[in-house]
Amino acid sequence: MNSDVQIAGDPLAIPHLLPPVPAHPATVAGFAGLARSLAADRAAWAPLVRYDATTRWYHRLRTGPGYEVWLLSWVPGQGSGRHDHGASSGVLTVLEGELTERTEDGPRPLTAGAQRVFAPGYVHEVVNDALTPAVSLHVYFPGLTNMPMHPGQITDSEAATAPPGILAP
Repeated sequence: MNSDVQIAGDPLAIPHLLPPVPAHPATVAGFAGLARSLAADRAAWAPLVRYDATTRWYHRLRTGPGYEVWLLSWVPGQGSGRHDHGASSGVLTVLEGELTERTEDGPRPLTAGAQRVFAPGYVHEVVNDALTPAVSLHVYFPGLTNMPMHPGQITDSEAATAPPGILAP
């Protein structure tokens, strides 16, 4: 019996019948997938990582239409300060080590492979509370143009009374 491929031929040999390949992700899930695929390509990002004892190190890894990808390193004790990302949504992926995300919902440990998705205006602080360095990947869409700081710290009492957060696990 003949298979569909034998009857119809190879559909990949007829490019005009294939849907166009998107130039870049168009959904939150697509950007999360982009972050996962970049994280999996350790040979592309690991040689670029540097550690700076005085400040968080960062490197713009990639840009595309309407988005940008940043690689960050964190030595023990370094943190971002309490901030949001203006009009940008984002995906944070931990590549190595462990970070802690602090929000009004309380602290959340993020180990290698953990991924967080956030919407515009989401307030958080990311710190390296561990004893070893950490590396993270950040995708922002649209590209990050504003990162308002929010003075002060998120207290335990705020976390206890806060409504549920907007992040996806």
